[in-house]
Amino acid sequence: MASPVAAMDFDEILKEIGEFGRYQRVNYLLICLPVLFAAANSLSYVFTAGIPKYRCHIDECEVQDQTQYQTDWLDHAIPGTRNKHGYFTPGDMCRRYAPNSTANNWQPWEHPESQWKETQECNPSLFLTEQTQRCQQFVYEFGEYTIVQEWQLTCKENTWKLAFVGTTHFAGLVIGTALFGYLADRFGRKYVFLFCTIFMGLTGIGQALAWDYISFLIFALLNAVGTSGVYPLAFIIGVEMVGPRKREMTSIVLNYFYAVGEALVGLAAWLLTDWKHLQLALSIPPLFFVIYVWLVPESVRWLLARNEHEKAGAIIRRAAHVNQRELSLELMASFKQQNLNATDKQQLSSDQEQRQIWASVKQVFASHSLIWRYTLLLFIWAVNAIVFYGLSLNSTNLSGNKYLNFALVCLIEIPGYSLAWLCLRKLGRRLALSGSLLLCAVTCAASGYLTSGQNWLIITLFLIGKLGITSSFAVIYTYTAEMMPTVIRSGGVGVMSTFARFGAMLAPFVPLLGTYYEPLPMLLFGGTSMLAGLLSLLLPETFHKKLPDTVADAIMLGSKMKLNNENVNNCIDSQQNESII
Repeated sequence: MASPVAAMDFDEILKEIGEFGRYQRVNYLLICLPVLFAAANSLSYVFTAGIPKYRCHIDECEVQDQTQYQTDWLDHAIPGTRNKHGYFTPGDMCRRYAPNSTANNWQPWEHPESQWKETQECNPSLFLTEQTQRCQQFVYEFGEYTIVQEWQLTCKENTWKLAFVGTTHFAGLVIGTALFGYLADRFGRKYVFLFCTIFMGLTGIGQALAWDYISFLIFALLNAVGTSGVYPLAFIIGVEMVGPRKREMTSIVLNYFYAVGEALVGLAAWLLTDWKHLQLALSIPPLFFVIYVWLVPESVRWLLARNEHEKAGAIIRRAAHVNQRELSLELMASFKQQNLNATDKQQLSSDQEQRQIWASVKQVFASHSLIWRYTLLLFIWAVNAIVFYGLSLNSTNLSGNKYLNFALVCLIEIPGYSLAWLCLRKLGRRLALSGSLLLCAVTCAASGYLTSGQNWLIITLFLIGKLGITSSFAVIYTYTAEMMPTVIRSGGVGVMSTFARFGAMLAPFVPLLGTYYEPLPMLLFGGTSMLAGLLSLLLPETFHKKLPDTVADAIMLGSKMKLNNENVNNCIDSQQNESII
């Protein structure tokens, strides 16, 4: 990390060349484009491993190559229900009524189709409605082709395999998040960012070319590892290239790109019904970002931290030229000299800083109030992750067009992030977090009980629930950072985020609970959000409070003693710029 002197000097230079001039705007747009495909790859498994509609093939009534998913005689052959529009839904997609052995033992394939229609109707006498049996062949609704048909992952005993694809994805995110954070500090933001983008594209193509379920899982894991580095590094590059007053804007706009990328998955799956074509469409375009080797510059702040002043100076002069701004030679000279001095000091104090980190960690574990506070945060982070991703996955189970529903659930994140931005400034951290979670809780529980009729109301409540949890997720980043001592702030937020990833591994299995009790997934989302929202009221308020520099300062957040408020606003604004994502 760059020293304080270096960071101060670079911010001063940004004020001269423009905090968000034409040079930064072009490069910011360039780094946002891969985020679209990172978001798309992160949720492509919702459709590639989705469960299409299918039913048992009835030998007594249809020929294998001449089948239709919906027919008039299904009520006689398969347990299920038919809605007011005449659409038949099987009660169990893998069971049918047992054939009546005493009925005429006539098979349709033994006669031409015309003779079949004249000779025999598919009537109730052919089946014993008191008995059901397992079927081995299936008829799928026309249009959707997923890995279910590819590798015959049908019936309840294979449902866990489809959900496990999502769990594998989140496992890859945990691995990649830890790995690429270190590599970006070691080898630079630019090249690790490009590696993640290209690796994401290649492994996504590998998914489309997978030859069996196991190979698909391996490529899904590797794809998630690559995907995990694209958004965080784009966020870092974006924040590091602009001035202090523009950092918050860059983080919020990047979230907008991510939400649009998620929504594009639903629209692409609507147009490309074959899972292989969908995966290729989302994975091939990222390969073209290899041209960023020549287009996107390295982070100037990282170059300064590495003492590569010549390269940093070249980028700064280029930015000044594109922005049509003059860069004073005096400031540039002062900037270089102070960085040289700061680098020497930084190297001398690295061991001391490491000892200070471990001392602070021990002090945290020695404080009962901090252990209780951070335990609450861990629970709230886990609830946010499970509900946030669970709602996205469960959106395809809503009635109506599942592709449109999925896109709407993703796009609602845009006003969700905007709501968080507003609430953080108007309500404070604690009420913003609690209010967002309680909004999600009420609407999720309500939509869970409305399992039939009023489809527009169910979807509206569902969308409001996703808006609430999106706002909560944005608030928790800032709130957590403001409760952490400075020396362990970055690592503390990282621990919370990693724990949330582990919680997200459970999200793909939550929609499966609907097979036992239809409202159960939404009631679970609502109940856990309600509990997290109430528990969040036990946390200390950090709005307009001095950021804790030491463990003792962090403990004092929970007391009513007055803290020093000097330069509070500057500290809070700086932390928000680094934390809200």
